[in-house]
Amino acid sequence: MSDDPDLSTHDSSLPGVLGIIDSTISRIESFLLAAGVLLMALNTVSNVVGRFVFQSSLFFSEELNRILIILITFAGISYAARHGRHIRMSAIYDALPSTARKPLMVGIAFITAIFMFGLCYYSIGYIETQASRGRVLPALQIPVWITLVWVPVGFFMTGMQYTLTAIKNLTSRDIYLSTSVLEGYEETEQEI
Repeated sequence: MSDDPDLSTHDSSLPGVLGIIDSTISRIESFLLAAGVLLMALNTVSNVVGRFVFQSSLFFSEELNRILIILITFAGISYAARHGRHIRMSAIYDALPSTARKPLMVGIAFITAIFMFGLCYYSIGYIETQASRGRVLPALQIPVWITLVWVPVGFFMTGMQYTLTAIKNLTSRDIYLSTSVLEGYEETEQEI
């Protein structure tokens, strides 16, 4: 067993342009999540060191962590969709035969994608409203609306992920929770 990262984590099982879109979203998610978590850790550790060693906290630490939490949350919803890790209410779905589950999964994925794109649209409107108010963060002095840019980005990437999942289910014999995760629970769930 090796501790080296799997270099194929960004490879998509979708053909052509869809695979390129899927791989690109995967790379963006990975970068945003890694950068967000690392920056939050660095910021928090720096603030603790500053407070206890130099008796002076970083004046912007709380605001920066708030921005990073928004980033991690909305990049994380796309990541969770990619790995089939969202909460599923599946009692009725599980009781259905596979011939009925497949079209239901396609419908669920498309409807979820529509909602994600709708939330993306409305979040852009919210950002426009915040921009028109002209509010700035007290410590960092940057406009509040800039901190919210990750919200529509996350909703858009999640909508794309669900759209790709629906397409994967339409073009595949098996039933997929995401473009790379077959349906099932623990024992039968496989990431491809």
